[in-house]
Amino acid sequence: MNLEFGYWYFNKVLNKKFCNKIIKHALKKEKKMGYIGDKKEGVVDKNYRNSDVVWLDDQWIYDEIYPYIYTANRNSGWNFNWNSSEKFQFTIYSKNQHYDWHRDSFIKPDNEGKIRKLSLTIQLNDNKEFDGGELQFAFDNDKPNQKRKITTCKETDLGSIIVFPSHTWHKVTPVTKGVRYSLVMWNRGYPFV
Repeated sequence: MNLEFGYWYFNKVLNKKFCNKIIKHALKKEKKMGYIGDKKEGVVDKNYRNSDVVWLDDQWIYDEIYPYIYTANRNSGWNFNWNSSEKFQFTIYSKNQHYDWHRDSFIKPDNEGKIRKLSLTIQLNDNKEFDGGELQFAFDNDKPNQKRKITTCKETDLGSIIVFPSHTWHKVTPVTKGVRYSLVMWNRGYPFV
């Protein structure tokens, strides 16, 4: 699928108070090790993915975030049809934690017949609080072992939102100092025809 825009970026659109509210809310909940795969067949492999996650399903967060997804989908020209969202994944990347190359969409539709179409990442803390933890994309390849032309997303300021097609290869490089907090979300619809 050839697209004019690989991702859509909103610079510092969420204020620090809102971002801190999410961090404080999530850190009160039980965190789990991030896994690879779907909920039924997920496995933990710290060499491939090493991060801690907390699942959030709070309407006040959806209400704030949805307008950005609609705007990115329209302004980018993707115009993907989607009609539901999964829970938010609050992700904690501490020193040496990372997530290697992956795509958010699965090959087969879920039990509702839907696939992930639009992914979203929100940077919740100031990028001066950590080193590493860069979000990188590979737009020009479709095979995991193919040499990648890597695009590093430099727009990682607190309160910034990045929306991208879920089939895009991406990764988070290891954090080398501090802690990176992000919020991830997937928006689903029926398969492309």
